[in-house]
Amino acid sequence: MAPRVRLAAFVTVTVYLGFVAWLTLRPVTAVWVSPPNVELFATIRSDLARGPGEAARSLGAGLALLAPLGVLLPVLGKRLGGSRFASAARTVFAGAMISLVIELLQSSVPGRVANIDALLLSTLGVGLVHLLAYAPLRSLLLRPRRPSVPRPVPRPQAISPGPTPRASGVSLAPRADARAGRLSVR
Repeated sequence: MAPRVRLAAFVTVTVYLGFVAWLTLRPVTAVWVSPPNVELFATIRSDLARGPGEAARSLGAGLALLAPLGVLLPVLGKRLGGSRFASAARTVFAGAMISLVIELLQSSVPGRVANIDALLLSTLGVGLVHLLAYAPLRSLLLRPRRPSVPRPVPRPQAISPGPTPRASGVSLAPRADARAGRLSVR
């Protein structure tokens, strides 16, 4: 994989994580803040109880928050992270650790609280995007490249002059004259 692609992925990951940090770690002015959620699936159940539209919006936002990392993190590694299983394990683990750091930092920001379901949804989003995009990304970035050898220029064919012209009665080698029994030159 070209070093330029890895550099572009590194810059993109850095800018994207900066945007996510700005988005999730800004203080929010709120009169009342709920306590941190440490009960697994509690927020997801409450979102589903509010109706399908609200659930789709809330769960979709949770899945999409770190989802681009499912594509960007494997590009940072050599050869797209190796085998599909190893790449998925590393990518999901890195996504989970980034999500965990965000959730821990949110607990110190006024108006924000940590939520175990947000950690779960972010990690799931990274894993889903990785599984969907890994094969096409690998075939796109690791396709065998043709060597950059210039094509040979066709050489002009030598013009064949044809058969050697002969004068009648002249030959190239002496022949035996069958009638006279002697050698003759024609």
